[in-house]
Amino acid sequence: MIRRATAADVPAIHAMVRELADYEKALDEANATEEQLREALFGELPAAYAHVAVADEDGEVVGFALWFLNFSTWRGVHGVYLEDLYVRPERRGGGHGKALLAELARICVERGYGRLEWSVLDWNAPSIAFYESLGARPQDGWTVYRLTDGALAGLGGR
Repeated sequence: MIRRATAADVPAIHAMVRELADYEKALDEANATEEQLREALFGELPAAYAHVAVADEDGEVVGFALWFLNFSTWRGVHGVYLEDLYVRPERRGGGHGKALLAELARICVERGYGRLEWSVLDWNAPSIAFYESLGARPQDGWTVYRLTDGALAGLGGR
């Protein structure tokens, strides 16, 4: 079962964010707190949204998709950027990841959004194969750039 996340799901989502960061060999970079996630998802001005996959047999939250809106100046409409998609390893293969993506695709179609997009590490062959099996295609010719920490502060004048 897929449903919108609630504030009560934040501890499980936070734990899975840390599991994902560990899998991506970047646990030391995952500094977000439960409080920060709660505020981003359920605060006065939510900046992000989440859906969870819940196991039918025991109601355990076994996966999540955390996303936010972006905007295409070329298409003139919003899209969804999927920040994180994660299903606990012992629950993979049960259709949870596909169901989470299908829910986000449904939201896009229902609301007239033009894109559902995300990034994947180039070494993550299982995820790449999974995404391509759904019809997703890599966007060749684009490179992601990022400013953080000192470089961000320097450019921002601090």
